[in-house]
Amino acid sequence: MTTEFFMPMVPPTVTHQEHGVKVVKGKPVFYDGERLRDARQKLMAYLAKHKPEKRYDCGVRLIVKWLFPLTGQHRDGEYKTTRPDTDNLQKLLKDCMTAVGFWTDDALVASEICEKFWAARPGIYVKVEEL
Repeated sequence: MTTEFFMPMVPPTVTHQEHGVKVVKGKPVFYDGERLRDARQKLMAYLAKHKPEKRYDCGVRLIVKWLFPLTGQHRDGEYKTTRPDTDNLQKLLKDCMTAVGFWTDDALVASEICEKFWAARPGIYVKVEEL
């Protein structure tokens, strides 16, 4: 089974790392700030349109290409070597894919290819394939 799609959007730049912290009864409690909550809702709404009929329950390869809007002197297809970091982008995306129902557990992602580019057509390309 393979799932492949493109979500035309300006990719969120907020990452999973950007939690808020408050102290309740002397203990730190982490929560999603407004920007992270909005990014999570946006990703989940787009991902829901592409959810596979059956959840993956075996090892998968996840290929993601993050395409950010062109700015400054950058060219279409040029690698983006500035923040946000790919590992932080991927964590939020995989958490959202788990919540939407792409797989039973994101631990099934045994192979991962992640790239980020500047692009005339921004969005997120995703391919999930069974190993």
